Amino acid sequence: MINYKSYLIFLFASLAVSIGLQMILPFPYGLGAALALFIAFPILLRRRMMNRMRGGFGSGSSSSGGFGSGLFGQNNESASKVKYECLVCHKVYNARECPRCGSTMKRAMF
Repeated sequence: MINYKSYLIFLFASLAVSIGLQMILPFPYGLGAALALFIAFPILLRRRMMNRMRGGFGSGSSSSGGFGSGLFGQNNESASKVKYECLVCHKVYNARECPRCGSTMKRAMF
């Protein structure tokens, strides 16, 4: 997750850099540079954090969008498929409605 101590250190460092830029550059350019720094800084931190999360959990080429090992480390294809049981005729299926009786009343089976 986010390390708030380092986040605050980088935030105050960017504040100091933006104040320095406003002192060095003339008015509209210094303000624009400071705003660009405050917009770009959180984007870069989030990108760095997401790259750490992506690389830390496993292979980056999984079927869930290249996002590591999925929720709680379970990225099995068989674990992600939910089976349903029809409440009318008790047939187990994977569709929206029961293929035997056409009912949409169902119960999820994990």
